[in-house]
Amino acid sequence: MKRLFFYLFCFVIALSADAQNSPVLVAGNIKTVNIEKQKITFQTDHAYGEITIFSPSIIRVRLDKKILGNDFSYAVVMPPQQTKCSIKQDDKKITILTDSLSTTISKKPFAITFYTLDGKVINEDEKGLQHSWVAEEATAYKHMQEAERFIGLGEKTGNLDRRGNGYTNWNYDAFGYSTGQDPLYSSIPFYIGIHHGLNYGIFLDNTYQTDFNFGASNNRFSSFSAQGGELNYYFIYHKKLADIIGSYTTLTGRMKMPPLWSLGYQQNRYSYYPETEVMRIAQTLREKKIPADGITLDIHYMDQYKLFTWDKTRFGDPLAMNKKLNAMGLRTTVIVDPGIKVEKGYDAYEDGVKKGVFVKYPDSSDFTAQVWPGWCHFPDFTAVKGRDWWKEKISFFSNTGVDGIWNDMNEIASWGQKMPSNIIFNYDGALASHKQAHNVYGMQMARASFEGAIAATHKRPFNLTRAGYAGLQRYTAIWTGDNRSEEDHMLLGVRLMSSLGVSGVAFTGMDIGGFTGNPSVSLYARWIQIGAFNPYFRNHTAVNTKSSEPWSYGEEVTEISRNYINLRYHLLPYLYATFNEAVNKGLPVVRSLAIDYTFEPKVYNTQFQNQFLFGQAFLVAPFESTKDFGNIYFPQGRWYNLYNDEQEQGDTEKIIRLNLHKLPVFVKESSIVPMQSLVQTTAEKPTDTLVIHIYKGELNNSFNYYEDDGESYNYEKGDFYKRNIIYDAVKKQIVFDKVEGSFKSKFTKLKVVFHGFTAIDKINAGKTLKDDFLSFLNPISRFDPQGTASPIEGCKVKSVILENISTRFEIKY
Repeated sequence: MKRLFFYLFCFVIALSADAQNSPVLVAGNIKTVNIEKQKITFQTDHAYGEITIFSPSIIRVRLDKKILGNDFSYAVVMPPQQTKCSIKQDDKKITILTDSLSTTISKKPFAITFYTLDGKVINEDEKGLQHSWVAEEATAYKHMQEAERFIGLGEKTGNLDRRGNGYTNWNYDAFGYSTGQDPLYSSIPFYIGIHHGLNYGIFLDNTYQTDFNFGASNNRFSSFSAQGGELNYYFIYHKKLADIIGSYTTLTGRMKMPPLWSLGYQQNRYSYYPETEVMRIAQTLREKKIPADGITLDIHYMDQYKLFTWDKTRFGDPLAMNKKLNAMGLRTTVIVDPGIKVEKGYDAYEDGVKKGVFVKYPDSSDFTAQVWPGWCHFPDFTAVKGRDWWKEKISFFSNTGVDGIWNDMNEIASWGQKMPSNIIFNYDGALASHKQAHNVYGMQMARASFEGAIAATHKRPFNLTRAGYAGLQRYTAIWTGDNRSEEDHMLLGVRLMSSLGVSGVAFTGMDIGGFTGNPSVSLYARWIQIGAFNPYFRNHTAVNTKSSEPWSYGEEVTEISRNYINLRYHLLPYLYATFNEAVNKGLPVVRSLAIDYTFEPKVYNTQFQNQFLFGQAFLVAPFESTKDFGNIYFPQGRWYNLYNDEQEQGDTEKIIRLNLHKLPVFVKESSIVPMQSLVQTTAEKPTDTLVIHIYKGELNNSFNYYEDDGESYNYEKGDFYKRNIIYDAVKKQIVFDKVEGSFKSKFTKLKVVFHGFTAIDKINAGKTLKDDFLSFLNPISRFDPQGTASPIEGCKVKSVILENISTRFEIKY
């Protein structure tokens, strides 16, 4: 008997030794548990863990092979919400129940399964793998469900459905990237899984390099891992995918209303200089009646590429120039890079050294690398001191009449693209190596620029970034970097914006026409049409390329460009209200069809994956400019051709003939689309009539029309104009609800335009309106009542003009 106990003891010791010596360290069994309100802390054989109920729909999981450290995040801004829940345990498991989901934590071994309230598995750890470490890399393995799809991860190339692929988050200066290159400039470690009529989100909040595997080189699991730090992830479950995005943006914050001018057309180039060239571009835009709101200056505006300077030879009086541009209704955006040139006598360098704001080596010397100005130091934007220094310096631009800041090269980019790992960052007092701070650096630079511009002007700034991390939407718009003038890059840009939208970023754009190379005439024409439906409408091209203004490609393309830019300006009331939806609900402007049609398989078909919704109403179907025909998938419902009101039934495919003059665009049934008269700039006031287009349908719908002053944050104090417009297909009525907010609308009349209706019986506004308030027009030019050139043909519809209507009223049909 003693001998048997001896052998058993030796066997247990051997197992323990094997576990310690194994190259893979597994979390093991739960040994101790402590439950306190909404938090469970526990210890396993080889790890320490914590599970927190963040809300009825959000469960947070933390796990590390050492005692959990400081709970700090650059991404998460929402604290745990007081939640009605039940937590129970027995010898085998711990069970968490909220009014949205059920979570089971098995103890032997530690593993998590998330269920619907009726017992369906939403997501579960892969049995036998669960959670483990290889050296410092921590990985969570999830069972890959049958036919499971994966979308999201922000700025990632490839297909909409990411199954079968792996991805890395490490912000990278990807000049002229290929359509399959990974990683790119920004890192958003958030994805959505879809299977069996269910969808869920997982956000891995870890700023080290993170890697995601959705069945790449394996048929067993999906996984996510971090090269350092703890496994710290948030599991989100809702029945609707849109609500998952809503919860994710509640966690990581939502954007504020952008300045209205930033939604207008922006003319960019690397580079416009000297001042005479800038003014030539501005004057040509106005002479050719191409609406525009901005001109962007690249690095050649600076004195030898030194930040916080102007080249006095090229721009003798930048403030006077910017005032002239403002008088023309144009705002100036300038590029800023983080590299501060090492040069005696250069104010920013001298002041930065004196105040100790630059990132450093372990021996306390300032890190130096080469960028455009030569050898540079780099402000530590992860330090309060560094951000405050930058915020003070950024006032230089507002003092010279600049309205927009374009944060570039902030991955951090430097020649050689190999920053040492041993650089020390403050990381808001926690101290971190480059490995931990790299992915968050660009976001913190954008944050400092955003906060500095607000402090200097007390107005909404336009802020743009190339690099970022989860939560970047709180501070900045983002564009997709140095793309190529190629057909597949145009379509890739659409998918990148769709994926960024799924990942919580609503204000996105791409370089129209492509940054590197020279687009063909047809490619440029198609690209600018698509650009009219981009949240950030930016035309841009590189140095040593052909000029890429709309008039550079001949009269036909000039007319196409003008038509679609005109359409963009007609649509500004719709677009501005859609941005307000992003502010309030987190929904993007460019919406993958997966958001509204999650479980329609054809949405993920590669031939249809480039289609997107522009807000809630418009279905945009981009195709290469070289194609004569295109196959379009119409999701469930009924769809109106934007140009002639012809109707298409949903859940069908249709091959259409493509026309270079018209981008395929359709309007969803029951849609409500507010539009205005044509203006050449948002600084110009439209006519006093707001045109509301209503498309007959069998679906109930509503649209929150929204206005404010377009430049301040007074809307946060109630100074806005909001009106819910309701389309009730059952009662056959359209309700204009009462106005909310203290802001006075710029419009005093409503023109209601009906599409697909055969008759209008009566109009009520509490009481029947007098006949002199009504005007029927048939036919009309729908999108431009003044008859200015437009891509939209006239069609036979009825419209009603309603004067000075401010109270609630109904239209019966």
